[in-house]
Amino acid sequence: MDKRTIMIVEDDREIRPLLADLLTREGYATICVENGAAMDRALLQANPDLIVLDIMLPGEDGLSICRRLRGRGGPPIVMLTAKGEDVDRIVGLEIGADDYLPKPFNPRELLARIKAVLRRVGGPLQGGLSRRLGFGRFVADLDARSLVDDKEAVVELTSAEFDLLACFLERPKRVLSRDQLLDWTRGRTAEPFDRVIDVSVSRLRRKLAAADPNAVFSIRTVRNGGYLFSADVRTL
Repeated sequence: MDKRTIMIVEDDREIRPLLADLLTREGYATICVENGAAMDRALLQANPDLIVLDIMLPGEDGLSICRRLRGRGGPPIVMLTAKGEDVDRIVGLEIGADDYLPKPFNPRELLARIKAVLRRVGGPLQGGLSRRLGFGRFVADLDARSLVDDKEAVVELTSAEFDLLACFLERPKRVLSRDQLLDWTRGRTAEPFDRVIDVSVSRLRRKLAAADPNAVFSIRTVRNGGYLFSADVRTL
């Protein structure tokens, strides 16, 4: 099996080689760049499986880079933030980061988050059987991790948003708590009071509404309960 490739976008000359060494020892191939311009040049030659992206970069900052990568359907992103405040994390998630980790961080935790994101986005699900589910005018392929409408137009979702949609599609018309959704989508990497679910639900709602303004289903917020996906889901 080919190595997974991780691109590290980090301007700190001490942290960058340490991250590269850590990932190399875990069996990953690494590409190290110091800013957005160097990243763009590297992406012309390589197609990494995941990008570890620092927010505080010279020139174009990490948030702008993340937004740009998401606009063209780039690889999953684990963002490193210099601050541990919720606002930094939420902004990163709002523009499409798949996970985040505040500095200073435990290297083993970064590895765990990278593995969790790669596990979510990689490979077919159970048994190798194709699982295609329809709802409204959409079709979701849980193995290919794709969402298209009835005209075959692709609805671009981040890996976190697709994980959330898959949870709803597999458990329609049930109230799912935030803790359940966190456990199913992020597992042990989730933190207490993590707001990633609320952010991802908000983004998923907006994208589905933009793709079908007349949809008859919704993701309802259930007070003191969680969320409920009201769609009629059919197996295709």
